[in-house]
Amino acid sequence: MKLFRFGEIGYEKPGIINNNGDKIDVSEFNSDYDQNFFANNGLNNLSKWLENNSSICPLIDKDSRLGLPIVNPSKIICVGLNYEKHALEGKMDIPKEPILFFKSTSALTGPYDNIIIPKGSNKTDWEVELAIIIGKKASYIKREDSLNYIAGYALHNDVSEREFQLERSGQWVKGKSCDSFAPLGPYIVTADEIDDPNNLNLWLKLNGTLMQNSNTSDFIFDIEHVVSYISNFMTLLPGDIISTGTPQGVGMGLNPPRYLKEGDVVELGIDGLGVSKQTCINYK
Repeated sequence: MKLFRFGEIGYEKPGIINNNGDKIDVSEFNSDYDQNFFANNGLNNLSKWLENNSSICPLIDKDSRLGLPIVNPSKIICVGLNYEKHALEGKMDIPKEPILFFKSTSALTGPYDNIIIPKGSNKTDWEVELAIIIGKKASYIKREDSLNYIAGYALHNDVSEREFQLERSGQWVKGKSCDSFAPLGPYIVTADEIDDPNNLNLWLKLNGTLMQNSNTSDFIFDIEHVVSYISNFMTLLPGDIISTGTPQGVGMGLNPPRYLKEGDVVELGIDGLGVSKQTCINYK
């Protein structure tokens, strides 16, 4: 299934894409895509409910805004430098273990909402990433069991302010957590629809020019390793987001570097997970 949420900010309702490719409103199922949904077998229950109710679900207007496809996840855990060429372009050592950092959940936004360049920013950058959506509580899990804890996957733009991240001392979180710095979606695509998350093409364009073009087969640490590894340091809860790193081609790595400015348009996609697009505006 492809899960999404639609409507104005703060008033989103759950929807899915049905077998005909139509977007339908499933709010009568009476459960939004939150922690309780994933924790209480929501995917299976929704699938069964649709067997009898899909035909009477309203179609969604094609012009409806697509919002954040998940409600109030407890945390966003990110993996830094998980593609070798990206580490090299940033002049950083290849990690021996996954580098973990957090991104504030207040940074989450819809897949077509604006990127807000924050006050005082001169180095706001783009990063296309594959995000994992956790499906059930996970703690100290084995690598071979990792995929059983994944509900689905989503497209994520891990927007980053490089000066805040790297030049202002402290941890990376300051450069990762500004409002609008985590466009997610358009969909959560359930795990059964993705044959191999470690072999997906991903790309990003800036104003129509291809900047990033790679495949998750270039991971330093694959999906199974990342989920198992993180579960050794914290309990993963249903609905948690793990963002798995970005390939080479970010603005920081260009010569000279290129950063986002007002009016820039970022478009990105991953095989099977759809495409998102954001326009950059200055904070006002």
